[in-house]
Amino acid sequence: MDILILTGRFGMGHWSASQALAEQLEADGHTVALTDLFDYALPELAPSMYWGFRFLVTRMGGIYNRYHRMTHDRAGEILLAGLLERRLGELLEKVHPDLVLSTHPACSGVVARYKRDGGNGIPLITCMTDVTSHSEWIHSGTDCYLVPSPEVGQALADKGVAPERILVSGIPVKNRFSPAGRRQDGPRQLLIMGGGLGLMPRKDSFYEALNALEGVHTTILTGKNRRLYRRLAGKYEHIEAVPFTDRVAEYMARAHLMLSKPGGITTFEAIAARLPMLAWEPFLEQERENADFLVRNGMARVAAKEEAACLAAIRETIYDRNVLAGMERAMERLAGTLCRNAACAAVRAMEREVVCA
Repeated sequence: MDILILTGRFGMGHWSASQALAEQLEADGHTVALTDLFDYALPELAPSMYWGFRFLVTRMGGIYNRYHRMTHDRAGEILLAGLLERRLGELLEKVHPDLVLSTHPACSGVVARYKRDGGNGIPLITCMTDVTSHSEWIHSGTDCYLVPSPEVGQALADKGVAPERILVSGIPVKNRFSPAGRRQDGPRQLLIMGGGLGLMPRKDSFYEALNALEGVHTTILTGKNRRLYRRLAGKYEHIEAVPFTDRVAEYMARAHLMLSKPGGITTFEAIAARLPMLAWEPFLEQERENADFLVRNGMARVAAKEEAACLAAIRETIYDRNVLAGMERAMERLAGTLCRNAACAAVRAMEREVVCA
């Protein structure tokens, strides 16, 4: 089948999930076109929209959280929905896909609106990229939902989504994230990820304390934070600073514990790699839901953002082999409930329906 994947770069999680899905579907013999709908429809406005979103979540998170809670059970309006719908129609005429797969809630909403207004029956699969049942993801034109956990699947069913339209897939990650080759010997390896923007503590005392952890080698992925990379590179004997990299799976494979923001993609990359996790105490609502999911299922602990408390959480976890082994077992149990190739299964099912029709 010819498949159009729609997404948006409001944070890199949606884009990463789209790339993972494209990898899976192309390996299954499908032709995939991956498009940032906002960049396509609003090429001059999209960069400002993305900048505004980053500013909102990093500097005005309280306002963002309030809106998120207000719309949890009743989704708000999609900004510029009419214009996005018109441009979507042009894209569909140009690409002629057999099926649309969306990894962003607004993209799903625009496709559902297009189907409703034009009577178009093109199949729509929505892949959720956070452990949430937020109503922004639920649209009547969706033929199949790929959900991150059994709990989310049940929550969607409780909100009226037909159970047969729900597949528990986890959040898609690339195949390179796996437990194969996990290193368990040698010194303790701590991996710290600051997110795509390299969000990390600013005080030197934090890094000095990390460097002093007995028998621990720390790798810090600084992302796009060049200033932090220059500040750390080569300064500490037991800390390795790494700038923006596409080798995250390799660093996960050699780590015993990861400290990171609990973003949806990062969370499921860790689960796929069976890498125990400390989640920096989250502020944004989606990350709170992700962290709650991890802790509730025994796969992670939460580390407070305050420096001393964060360091204490690291010490209490990285040296405790029983705790780390318990987290790995919990991740293994969850992985057993997920169908990592659910997108391929859903597409094959819809392909059969199209042929039979």
